[in-house]
Amino acid sequence: MQNLQEAPADTKKPQRVVEYTTPRAKLIAEAQAAIRADLKAFPKALAAFEALHTDPEALAHWDMANYVTMRKLGYNDHGRVHAFITGAASMAITQLLLEGGVKPDLIESGIGDADDVYLTVLLGTMLHDIGNQIHRASHEAHGMLLALPIIDRIMTPLYPDAFKRTKVRSFILSCINCHDLNPAPLTIEGGITAVADGSDITKGRGRKAFALGSVDIHSISALAVDEVVIERGARTPVLINVTMNNSGGIFQVEEILAPKVIRSPLRPFVELRASIRPEGEEQILSRVRLEGDHFVMDLETGERVEVEVEDSQKKTQRAIAENLGIPSGRT
Repeated sequence: MQNLQEAPADTKKPQRVVEYTTPRAKLIAEAQAAIRADLKAFPKALAAFEALHTDPEALAHWDMANYVTMRKLGYNDHGRVHAFITGAASMAITQLLLEGGVKPDLIESGIGDADDVYLTVLLGTMLHDIGNQIHRASHEAHGMLLALPIIDRIMTPLYPDAFKRTKVRSFILSCINCHDLNPAPLTIEGGITAVADGSDITKGRGRKAFALGSVDIHSISALAVDEVVIERGARTPVLINVTMNNSGGIFQVEEILAPKVIRSPLRPFVELRASIRPEGEEQILSRVRLEGDHFVMDLETGERVEVEVEDSQKKTQRAIAENLGIPSGRT
Protein backbone atom coordinates (compact mmCIF):
# COMPACT_ATOMS: atom_id res chain seq x y z
CA MET A 1 0.00 0.00 0.00
CA GLN A 2 1.11 3.48 -0.76
CA ASN A 3 -0.18 6.68 0.77
CA LEU A 4 1.44 9.68 -0.88
CA GLN A 5 3.37 9.80 -4.14
CA GLU A 6 5.11 12.71 -5.76
CA ALA A 7 2.72 15.05 -7.49
CA PRO A 8 2.75 15.47 -11.26
CA ALA A 9 4.68 18.54 -12.42
CA ASP A 10 1.50 20.53 -13.11
CA THR A 11 0.02 20.14 -9.60
CA LYS A 12 0.93 21.45 -6.16
CA LYS A 13 -0.61 18.72 -3.99
CA PRO A 14 0.97 15.29 -3.54
CA GLN A 15 -0.75 12.60 -5.59
CA ARG A 16 -3.00 10.48 -3.34
CA VAL A 17 -2.73 6.82 -4.30
CA VAL A 18 -3.80 3.73 -2.40
CA GLU A 19 -3.04 0.43 -4.05
CA TYR A 20 -3.55 -3.12 -2.93
CA THR A 21 -2.39 -6.20 -4.78
CA THR A 22 -1.75 -9.87 -4.10
CA PRO A 23 -0.23 -11.82 -2.39
CA ARG A 24 -1.87 -10.72 0.86
CA ALA A 25 0.37 -12.18 3.58
CA LYS A 26 1.22 -8.72 4.95
CA LEU A 27 -1.94 -6.86 4.04
CA ILE A 28 -3.25 -6.38 7.56
CA ALA A 29 0.05 -4.83 8.71
CA GLU A 30 0.19 -2.66 5.59
CA ALA A 31 -3.43 -1.61 6.05
CA GLN A 32 -2.78 -0.69 9.67
CA ALA A 33 0.17 1.47 8.67
CA ALA A 34 -1.83 3.17 5.91
CA ILE A 35 -4.77 3.88 8.21
CA ARG A 36 -2.54 5.28 10.95
CA ALA A 37 -0.78 7.53 8.43
CA ASP A 38 -4.11 8.82 7.12
CA LEU A 39 -5.38 9.55 10.63
CA LYS A 40 -2.34 11.40 12.03
CA ALA A 41 -4.20 14.70 12.01
CA PHE A 42 -7.47 13.24 13.34
CA PRO A 43 -7.06 12.25 17.01
CA LYS A 44 -10.57 10.89 17.66
CA ALA A 45 -10.56 8.72 14.54
CA LEU A 46 -7.05 7.45 15.31
CA ALA A 47 -8.02 6.63 18.90
CA ALA A 48 -11.09 4.77 17.61
CA PHE A 49 -8.93 2.71 15.26
CA GLU A 50 -6.43 1.83 17.99
CA ALA A 51 -9.30 0.66 20.19
CA LEU A 52 -11.07 -1.26 17.43
CA HIS A 53 -8.24 -3.28 15.92
CA THR A 54 -7.37 -4.86 19.29
CA ASP A 55 -10.94 -5.20 20.58
CA PRO A 56 -11.52 -8.90 21.48
CA GLU A 57 -15.19 -8.72 20.53
CA ALA A 58 -14.43 -7.23 17.13
CA LEU A 59 -11.68 -9.78 16.50
CA ALA A 60 -14.08 -12.62 17.32
CA HIS A 61 -16.80 -11.13 15.09
CA TRP A 62 -14.44 -10.92 12.12
CA ASP A 63 -13.28 -14.50 12.56
CA MET A 64 -16.81 -15.91 12.92
CA ALA A 65 -18.12 -13.89 9.97
CA ASN A 66 -15.34 -15.35 7.88
CA TYR A 67 -16.04 -18.89 9.10
CA VAL A 68 -19.68 -18.73 8.06
CA THR A 69 -19.18 -17.00 4.72
CA MET A 70 -16.22 -19.11 3.58
CA ARG A 71 -16.77 -22.49 5.23
CA LYS A 72 -20.55 -22.65 5.12
CA LEU A 73 -21.39 -20.60 2.04
CA GLY A 74 -18.21 -20.90 -0.05
CA TYR A 75 -17.98 -17.11 -0.43
CA ASN A 76 -14.87 -14.96 -0.73
CA ASP A 77 -13.15 -13.52 2.35
CA HIS A 78 -15.45 -11.52 4.65
CA GLY A 79 -13.29 -11.52 7.79
CA ARG A 80 -10.42 -9.66 9.33
CA VAL A 81 -8.39 -9.14 6.15
CA HIS A 82 -11.43 -7.81 4.30
CA ALA A 83 -12.18 -5.45 7.21
CA PHE A 84 -8.67 -3.96 7.17
CA ILE A 85 -8.46 -3.74 3.37
CA THR A 86 -11.80 -1.96 3.09
CA GLY A 87 -10.92 0.23 6.08
CA ALA A 88 -7.78 1.46 4.34
CA ALA A 89 -9.69 1.98 1.09
CA SER A 90 -12.38 3.97 2.87
CA MET A 91 -9.76 6.29 4.37
CA ALA A 92 -8.30 6.89 0.91
CA ILE A 93 -11.71 7.68 -0.58
CA THR A 94 -12.59 9.98 2.33
CA GLN A 95 -9.36 11.94 1.97
CA LEU A 96 -9.77 12.32 -1.80
CA LEU A 97 -13.36 13.51 -1.44
CA LEU A 98 -12.47 16.07 1.23
CA GLU A 99 -9.53 17.32 -0.83
CA GLY A 100 -11.88 17.56 -3.82
CA GLY A 101 -14.24 19.87 -1.95
CA VAL A 102 -16.96 17.29 -1.29
CA LYS A 103 -18.80 17.82 2.01
CA PRO A 104 -19.81 14.58 3.72
CA ASP A 105 -23.20 14.66 5.43
CA LEU A 106 -21.75 14.93 8.95
CA ILE A 107 -20.16 18.23 7.95
CA GLU A 108 -23.03 19.40 5.73
CA SER A 109 -25.51 18.85 8.56
CA GLY A 110 -23.37 20.78 11.05
CA ILE A 111 -23.15 17.77 13.38
CA GLY A 112 -19.42 17.16 13.09
CA ASP A 113 -16.09 17.90 11.45
CA ALA A 114 -13.57 15.95 9.37
CA ASP A 115 -12.36 14.01 12.43
CA ASP A 116 -15.91 12.80 13.02
CA VAL A 117 -16.23 11.83 9.34
CA TYR A 118 -13.07 9.71 9.41
CA LEU A 119 -14.16 8.01 12.65
CA THR A 120 -17.61 7.29 11.25
CA VAL A 121 -16.38 5.87 7.97
CA LEU A 122 -13.67 3.79 9.64
CA LEU A 123 -15.94 2.16 12.23
CA GLY A 124 -18.78 1.66 9.74
CA THR A 125 -16.52 0.12 7.12
CA MET A 126 -14.45 -2.13 9.36
CA LEU A 127 -17.56 -3.51 11.10
CA HIS A 128 -19.83 -3.68 8.04
CA ASP A 129 -19.71 -7.46 7.49
CA ILE A 130 -19.74 -8.88 11.03
CA GLY A 131 -23.45 -9.76 10.75
CA ASN A 132 -22.55 -12.60 8.38
CA GLN A 133 -21.72 -14.75 11.42
CA ILE A 134 -25.45 -15.05 12.10
CA HIS A 135 -26.50 -15.50 8.47
CA ARG A 136 -25.91 -13.93 5.08
CA ALA A 137 -29.61 -13.12 4.90
CA SER A 138 -30.22 -9.83 6.72
CA HIS A 139 -26.52 -9.63 7.61
CA GLU A 140 -26.71 -5.83 7.47
CA ALA A 141 -29.31 -5.69 10.28
CA HIS A 142 -27.47 -8.36 12.28
CA GLY A 143 -24.29 -6.34 11.84
CA MET A 144 -25.82 -3.18 13.33
CA LEU A 145 -26.99 -5.13 16.38
CA LEU A 146 -23.60 -6.76 16.94
CA ALA A 147 -21.67 -3.54 16.33
CA LEU A 148 -23.63 -1.40 18.83
CA PRO A 149 -21.79 -2.42 22.02
CA ILE A 150 -18.41 -2.08 20.31
CA ILE A 151 -19.28 1.34 18.90
CA ASP A 152 -20.58 2.56 22.27
CA ARG A 153 -17.52 1.22 24.11
CA ILE A 154 -15.18 3.03 21.71
CA MET A 155 -17.15 6.26 21.36
CA THR A 156 -18.13 6.95 24.98
CA PRO A 157 -14.72 8.22 26.14
CA LEU A 158 -14.24 10.13 22.88
CA TYR A 159 -17.68 11.80 22.94
CA PRO A 160 -18.65 12.75 26.51
CA ASP A 161 -21.62 14.66 25.07
CA ALA A 162 -24.24 11.93 24.66
CA PHE A 163 -26.32 14.14 22.33
CA LYS A 164 -23.53 14.46 19.76
CA ARG A 165 -22.36 10.88 20.29
CA THR A 166 -25.81 9.55 19.44
CA LYS A 167 -26.00 11.65 16.29
CA VAL A 168 -22.58 10.55 15.04
CA ARG A 169 -23.40 6.94 15.87
CA SER A 170 -26.45 7.08 13.64
CA PHE A 171 -24.17 7.69 10.65
CA ILE A 172 -22.01 4.68 11.58
CA LEU A 173 -25.04 2.41 11.80
CA SER A 174 -26.27 3.72 8.47
CA CYS A 175 -22.92 2.79 6.88
CA ILE A 176 -23.32 -0.78 8.12
CA ASN A 177 -26.98 -1.03 7.15
CA CYS A 178 -26.50 0.28 3.60
CA HIS A 179 -23.14 -1.19 2.56
CA ASP A 180 -24.71 -3.88 0.35
CA LEU A 181 -27.29 -1.56 -1.29
CA ASN A 182 -30.14 -3.19 0.60
CA PRO A 183 -31.23 -0.43 1.01
CA ALA A 184 -28.99 1.92 -0.96
CA PRO A 185 -27.02 4.47 1.12
CA LEU A 186 -28.39 7.97 1.53
CA THR A 187 -25.27 9.65 2.95
CA ILE A 188 -21.80 10.32 1.58
CA GLU A 189 -20.39 8.37 4.52
CA GLY A 190 -22.57 5.37 3.67
CA GLY A 191 -21.53 5.64 0.03
CA ILE A 192 -17.86 5.56 1.00
CA THR A 193 -18.37 2.32 2.95
CA ALA A 194 -20.28 0.73 0.05
CA VAL A 195 -17.68 1.68 -2.58
CA ALA A 196 -14.75 0.68 -0.35
CA ASP A 197 -16.43 -2.69 0.18
CA GLY A 198 -16.97 -3.10 -3.56
CA SER A 199 -13.35 -2.27 -4.34
CA ASP A 200 -11.96 -5.36 -2.55
CA ILE A 201 -12.18 -7.65 -5.58
CA THR A 202 -8.59 -8.73 -6.25
CA LYS A 203 -7.57 -12.35 -6.72
CA GLY A 204 -6.17 -12.76 -3.20
CA ARG A 205 -9.72 -12.55 -1.88
CA GLY A 206 -10.94 -15.24 -4.27
CA ARG A 207 -7.96 -17.60 -4.03
CA LYS A 208 -8.80 -18.80 -0.52
CA ALA A 209 -12.41 -19.56 -1.45
CA PHE A 210 -11.20 -21.35 -4.57
CA ALA A 211 -8.75 -23.43 -2.53
CA LEU A 212 -11.57 -24.41 -0.17
CA GLY A 213 -13.50 -25.85 -3.12
CA SER A 214 -15.77 -22.95 -4.06
CA VAL A 215 -15.49 -23.03 -7.85
CA ASP A 216 -18.06 -20.53 -9.07
CA ILE A 217 -18.24 -17.26 -10.98
CA HIS A 218 -17.39 -15.25 -7.84
CA SER A 219 -14.16 -17.08 -6.97
CA ILE A 220 -13.07 -17.57 -10.58
CA SER A 221 -13.71 -13.97 -11.63
CA ALA A 222 -11.93 -12.70 -8.50
CA LEU A 223 -8.84 -14.61 -9.66
CA ALA A 224 -8.93 -12.53 -12.85
CA VAL A 225 -8.49 -9.20 -11.01
CA ASP A 226 -4.81 -8.41 -10.36
CA GLU A 227 -4.95 -4.93 -8.94
CA VAL A 228 -7.23 -2.15 -7.73
CA VAL A 229 -5.84 1.37 -7.40
CA ILE A 230 -7.71 4.24 -5.74
CA GLU A 231 -6.31 7.63 -6.68
CA ARG A 232 -7.15 11.21 -7.51
CA GLY A 233 -9.03 11.53 -10.79
CA ALA A 234 -8.60 14.15 -13.48
CA ARG A 235 -12.36 14.72 -13.85
CA THR A 236 -13.57 13.55 -10.44
CA PRO A 237 -12.11 13.54 -6.91
CA VAL A 238 -11.78 9.73 -6.98
CA LEU A 239 -10.60 7.40 -9.74
CA ILE A 240 -10.75 3.62 -9.26
CA ASN A 241 -8.56 1.71 -11.72
CA VAL A 242 -9.03 -2.06 -11.99
CA THR A 243 -6.39 -4.15 -13.77
CA MET A 244 -7.36 -7.66 -14.91
CA ASN A 245 -5.40 -10.58 -16.31
CA ASN A 246 -8.53 -11.98 -17.93
CA SER A 247 -11.82 -10.53 -19.16
CA GLY A 248 -13.62 -12.77 -16.62
CA GLY A 249 -12.84 -10.09 -14.07
CA ILE A 250 -15.53 -7.93 -15.67
CA PHE A 251 -18.05 -9.88 -13.58
CA GLN A 252 -16.47 -8.52 -10.40
CA VAL A 253 -16.49 -4.98 -11.75
CA GLU A 254 -20.06 -5.14 -13.06
CA GLU A 255 -21.72 -7.18 -10.32
CA ILE A 256 -19.83 -6.00 -7.23
CA LEU A 257 -18.19 -2.59 -7.71
CA ALA A 258 -20.13 -0.65 -10.36
CA PRO A 259 -23.57 -0.86 -8.67
CA LYS A 260 -22.05 0.51 -5.46
CA VAL A 261 -20.77 3.52 -7.36
CA ILE A 262 -23.98 4.04 -9.35
CA ARG A 263 -26.45 3.59 -6.48
CA SER A 264 -24.71 5.72 -3.86
CA PRO A 265 -24.30 9.47 -3.32
CA LEU A 266 -20.70 9.04 -4.55
CA ARG A 267 -21.85 8.63 -8.14
CA PRO A 268 -20.89 12.19 -9.26
CA PHE A 269 -17.50 11.98 -7.56
CA VAL A 270 -16.10 8.60 -8.65
CA GLU A 271 -14.73 7.51 -12.02
CA LEU A 272 -14.36 3.78 -12.62
CA ARG A 273 -12.09 2.20 -15.23
CA ALA A 274 -11.03 -1.38 -15.94
CA SER A 275 -8.38 -2.70 -18.31
CA ILE A 276 -6.71 -6.03 -19.18
CA ARG A 277 -2.96 -6.54 -19.05
CA PRO A 278 -1.49 -6.82 -22.58
CA GLU A 279 0.18 -10.11 -21.65
CA GLY A 280 -3.14 -11.63 -20.55
CA GLU A 281 -5.53 -13.78 -22.56
CA GLU A 282 -6.27 -13.31 -26.25
CA GLN A 283 -7.74 -9.86 -26.16
CA ILE A 284 -11.44 -9.23 -26.73
CA LEU A 285 -11.59 -5.84 -25.06
CA SER A 286 -8.84 -3.50 -23.97
CA ARG A 287 -10.57 -1.05 -21.65
CA VAL A 288 -13.86 -0.55 -19.84
CA ARG A 289 -15.07 2.63 -18.18
CA LEU A 290 -18.25 3.54 -16.36
CA GLU A 291 -20.27 6.40 -17.82
CA GLY A 292 -23.51 7.03 -15.97
CA ASP A 293 -25.18 3.64 -15.60
CA HIS A 294 -23.52 2.14 -18.72
CA PHE A 295 -20.20 0.45 -19.34
CA VAL A 296 -18.39 1.79 -22.40
CA MET A 297 -16.10 -0.92 -23.80
CA ASP A 298 -13.27 -0.33 -26.24
CA LEU A 299 -12.77 -3.53 -28.24
CA GLU A 300 -9.49 -4.64 -29.78
CA THR A 301 -11.17 -4.32 -33.19
CA GLY A 302 -11.52 -0.60 -32.59
CA GLU A 303 -15.26 -0.81 -32.00
CA ARG A 304 -16.97 0.88 -29.07
CA VAL A 305 -19.82 -0.87 -27.27
CA GLU A 306 -22.14 0.50 -24.56
CA VAL A 307 -23.85 -1.91 -22.15
CA GLU A 308 -26.14 -1.08 -19.23
CA VAL A 309 -24.74 -2.21 -15.89
CA GLU A 310 -26.44 -5.40 -14.71
CA ASP A 311 -27.72 -4.50 -11.25
CA SER A 312 -29.26 -7.75 -10.01
CA GLN A 313 -30.28 -6.36 -6.61
CA LYS A 314 -32.14 -3.46 -8.15
CA LYS A 315 -33.93 -5.81 -10.57
CA THR A 316 -35.00 -8.02 -7.66
CA GLN A 317 -36.34 -5.04 -5.73
CA ARG A 318 -38.29 -3.85 -8.77
CA ALA A 319 -39.78 -7.31 -9.30
CA ILE A 320 -40.90 -7.49 -5.66
CA ALA A 321 -42.42 -4.03 -5.90
CA GLU A 322 -44.29 -4.93 -9.07
CA ASN A 323 -45.71 -8.07 -7.47
CA LEU A 324 -46.87 -6.02 -4.48
CA GLY A 325 -48.33 -3.31 -6.72
CA ILE A 326 -45.97 -0.63 -5.41
CA PRO A 327 -45.24 2.21 -7.90
CA SER A 328 -41.66 1.99 -9.23
CA GLY A 329 -40.83 5.47 -8.02
CA ARG A 330 -41.00 4.26 -4.42
CA THR A 331 -38.46 1.42 -4.74
